[in-house]
Amino acid sequence: MKAATRASYEETVRRTVAGLASRLDEALDLQALARAAAVSPFHFHRIFRGMVGETPLEMHRRLRLERAAYELAATEHAVTRIALAAGYETHESFTRAFRARFGRSPTELRTRARGLVHEECLLIARLPSRSGVHFRLADIAAGLRFLREGEPMHVDIEELETTRVAAVRHVGPYHRIAEAFGTLHGLAGPAGLYGPESAMMALYYDDPESTPEAELRADAGLVVRADATQTLQGNNGLLETKMAYRCIKT
Repeated sequence: MKAATRASYEETVRRTVAGLASRLDEALDLQALARAAAVSPFHFHRIFRGMVGETPLEMHRRLRLERAAYELAATEHAVTRIALAAGYETHESFTRAFRARFGRSPTELRTRARGLVHEECLLIARLPSRSGVHFRLADIAAGLRFLREGEPMHVDIEELETTRVAAVRHVGPYHRIAEAFGTLHGLAGPAGLYGPESAMMALYYDDPESTPEAELRADAGLVVRADATQTLQGNNGLLETKMAYRCIKT
């Protein structure tokens, strides 16, 4: 890519990030964003994702959830009010999405945040982002970091002790695994599988570069007791327990 072209794209993405971050209470209009950038929606989507590591919609949703987490940690606003502001129609749908991303319920995060100062509340509210863009009260796009062509992803491979995981299978695009985490929560909660040391774990089995998107396999998992053996059938999915041996941390 020519230097002048990349500089133009970076400026477009920077304006887009600043705009969507300042309008978190509004529905995202990809068509309008593409028109402002003077490119097609498809091309705009590719440019944005290639330069920041997530789509505009994914960033918008993540920033909404980060704002919600911050408000849970730093204010006494009702969870329902925070859920509606984050774009969720019900307390239940918000809780499922929140637990899938943060590994704990809104109430659990609020309890954990008791006594934290402002900066600590911001940190506890952050979700992983390769772009460096996170919710904060001022200059939200200040930390924007553009990905470079050919830039390697940092990967740590850690050998863990054998771990038992209650898991719900997900087949399809990896970025939609949150749906499986929602099903997992609906099955694991009534089964009493959550405990003080509960942690979420996503298990990915296929290479998205060589496997069709519709055939990608993954598990949305919850670490459970070593002796747990439940196999649960619910209206929306099947939960099984299995063993996990290795964690690849990115």
